[in-house]
Amino acid sequence: MTPPEHRHHVGTTIIIAMLGMIGPFTIDSMFPAFAQIGREFSVDTVALQQLTSVYLVSFAVMSLFHGPISDAVGRKPVMITGLLVYALASVGAALAPSFGVLLVFRAMQGLSAGAGQIISRALIRDLFHGAAAQRLMAQVSMIFAISPALAPVVGGWILLVGNWRLTFWFLVAFGLLLCVLVRFGLPETHPHQRRVPLRVGTLLRGLAQVMGNRVFLRLGFASAFAFAAQFLYISAAPIFIVDLLGKGEQDFWIFFVPMIAGMMTGFFLNARLAERVPGRRLATIGYVVAISAGLVNVALSALPSAPQLPWAVVGPMLIAFGVALSFPVVNLVMLDLFPSLRGSAASGQSFMQLMLNAALAGLVAPMVTGSVLQLALGAACFSLAGFGMWVWHLRAVPADATAGQVVVA
Repeated sequence: MTPPEHRHHVGTTIIIAMLGMIGPFTIDSMFPAFAQIGREFSVDTVALQQLTSVYLVSFAVMSLFHGPISDAVGRKPVMITGLLVYALASVGAALAPSFGVLLVFRAMQGLSAGAGQIISRALIRDLFHGAAAQRLMAQVSMIFAISPALAPVVGGWILLVGNWRLTFWFLVAFGLLLCVLVRFGLPETHPHQRRVPLRVGTLLRGLAQVMGNRVFLRLGFASAFAFAAQFLYISAAPIFIVDLLGKGEQDFWIFFVPMIAGMMTGFFLNARLAERVPGRRLATIGYVVAISAGLVNVALSALPSAPQLPWAVVGPMLIAFGVALSFPVVNLVMLDLFPSLRGSAASGQSFMQLMLNAALAGLVAPMVTGSVLQLALGAACFSLAGFGMWVWHLRAVPADATAGQVVVA
């Protein structure tokens, strides 16, 4: 018979992973509907990309506040409030009479969606320590990794039975389901005695302490640039799949399934190796794999036969594997820099990542999607930048630096 504590751990893992899915589902489930939205509102591809970038900018700005507020009032109240607002914003998007109104409600989705997704990272570190925390982070990430592959497929299925507005009604239901799961399925992991005063000055000082730390910024850029190599393909998926590969609205799985398989394999190995391989070494291996994959991707994309399947998706799959191998380690190190301000640290992580993702979706992706080779070169540059920041960190901070000690090297 399964012990109660094991069932509780499994349930917590699944709920935290589902909270992480809200971002990919909000972004990726819309991709198959872009053509319908464009026709209904008479807008072009560049304007449609703003459905992603507006959401990400709003998400990034508000991400600075979700974590600090949770440090003051607890994790669950912030998550539940955010999920309720997210559901209401999705209702507004489903009923939007114009493209401008749709963008407004996409911004509202971004302002609220991070409450669950961001704070769940701090919740992991509240519950577990050391290798156990790394294992849980990897397990959660492995489940979460399914969502970027599943979301566009679900979005395509929805279009078989309704129009693009039905996609937003699906997000309403998803937000309300998460709200119920958080309310009844998660513990409050930030007790009253560990909370900071709910004063604007105190919250801003804590956030400034996090964002002003050089080690935190270095690690943040190392993680953000590495993931950017993968997210560049995700944000450009409508162009990559439909325009460059010549596929249809139900064919997004051709790209997302291999890429997510790479991610899940990387997270699985990270969880299995948590107590066997030092975290710094494991992260370094991940960065080396991502760079090597980026170069292989460029070589494949330069072939005279490009774009051609399956070679067009091999590079992104291997990049995703390398990123997944390093991601849990780097993010836990960032959280451990500020044991009493984990919410603020989680917010800082997300802000850096999301601002870069917004720039990728709104500015970079339209510039590098003229060919599969341009896209591959862009991804390789981000992989190299992430690796460079990680090497800088390795040289600046000794391997035996005390966990939880704020360093400024």
